[in-house]
Amino acid sequence: MRRGNSLEEILEKTIEVLEDSKRDIFAIGESSRNEYDNIKIELEEVHKKIVNIIRDLDHLERLNRQARIRLMEVSRDFHKYTEADIKEAYEEAEGTAIKIAVLREKEEQYKARRRDLEKRLISLEKTIAKAEQLISRVSVIKDFLAGEIGYLSEEYDDLKEKQKLAIKVIQIQEEERRKVAREIHDGPAQSIANLVFRVELIENLLDKDINKAKAELTELKSLVRSSIQDIRKIIYDLRPMSLDDLGLIPTLARYIDKFVKETGIEINFTIIGNQKRLSNTYEVTIFRIVQEALNNIFKHARARSGKVRLEYGLDNINLLIIDDGIGFDPVEINGEKYGLASMKERCTLLGGRINIESRPKRGTIIKVILPLKGSEDT
Repeated sequence: MRRGNSLEEILEKTIEVLEDSKRDIFAIGESSRNEYDNIKIELEEVHKKIVNIIRDLDHLERLNRQARIRLMEVSRDFHKYTEADIKEAYEEAEGTAIKIAVLREKEEQYKARRRDLEKRLISLEKTIAKAEQLISRVSVIKDFLAGEIGYLSEEYDDLKEKQKLAIKVIQIQEEERRKVAREIHDGPAQSIANLVFRVELIENLLDKDINKAKAELTELKSLVRSSIQDIRKIIYDLRPMSLDDLGLIPTLARYIDKFVKETGIEINFTIIGNQKRLSNTYEVTIFRIVQEALNNIFKHARARSGKVRLEYGLDNINLLIIDDGIGFDPVEINGEKYGLASMKERCTLLGGRINIESRPKRGTIIKVILPLKGSEDT
């Protein structure tokens, strides 16, 4: 018992250290992002200054050429010009030459500054990426340790097996979170930034060109609709709202019907037994397994048709998914591929079993058995 308590104390202290480390890494990441944004702004300003200097140089070089031509004329025919004319021509040529030299020096300074800023941006990008990876890894370890504290004294002998399962589940969760974060960053976040730019453009056009402003408004509406669709897709991927509102069967039916329309692959969906609402965990697990399996049928199987059969038994929920695609050799396929590991982990968490049968050119059969104990919605 002392052993268990000692381990719990060690774990608690370890979790505190990990949480502090996570905050520190997050602070480093945020600081790097802020610095990245500031450098990007400065880089744009430096670029503008270089462009302006090049423009001024072009102008001065034209003036200098004219001044040197003028100086050659008065020097060649000095008897036609006064001393004041010659002096003026000389000062004009020399003055523009000095200004050109000063501007070229500034141009080199700004170009050196630009190169330095670009190097810092690359370095900061690497720092930000490393910080995100470290936060993800620390979160996985911390969440796992936090989840294991309550079970140490009672299930110490099974700790290694639970570690493998828990770490795997948390890794899958973190991967899904990273995917959603990336989708939001690359999709809605970018779209909204573009919308802000368009709104500012329309504001400027309202007093100048009302017809162009109206055209931009039409385009803006299209962008807003597109952003809404992206957000709805991300929300649906996180959790179909119809699971809570309508239940598993209507949600599956809608999803399969949409899948058939979008892919042209015929899927026969049948339900056997007395339908009833299950717990959220069960319904989400069944939906995700079907979703992953159909996604594989579309992306990899080259199938023309398939079947999804859901059976409500006395003691179990049985799920059968079949396709007539090209199949694969399970021995040669890594467990991570095609989301097979995710399916297996979801079944294992509910005490269920999954069997995947496939052979090249003979299609694939997925059989899932989930015990009904603890599955009913309360």
